[in-house]
Amino acid sequence: MWRIFETKAVRKVVERAPRQVRVRYEAWKRIAEQSGPQGLRLIKGFHDEALRGEWKGFRSSRLSRQWRLIYRVEKAQLEVHVVEVNPHEY
Repeated sequence: MWRIFETKAVRKVVERAPRQVRVRYEAWKRIAEQSGPQGLRLIKGFHDEALRGEWKGFRSSRLSRQWRLIYRVEKAQLEVHVVEVNPHEY
């Protein structure tokens, strides 16, 4: 079982996000709690991937075509730290 940690800023952004993004985020959290990053990678709709460059060490999951969730995994404690949820700019 994994623990999910969210910042207050993340909770505020999610509250203001469109309903479909909030629903996907809750589904993402349930999967992450049960299976961790390995479970998220199995669901192609999330397009879960490792990030590069200044975000090296973090991962990204797609909540919708526009919205992304950025998180980091603490393997030693089985923790997932959600650091940002934002609309992706194209």
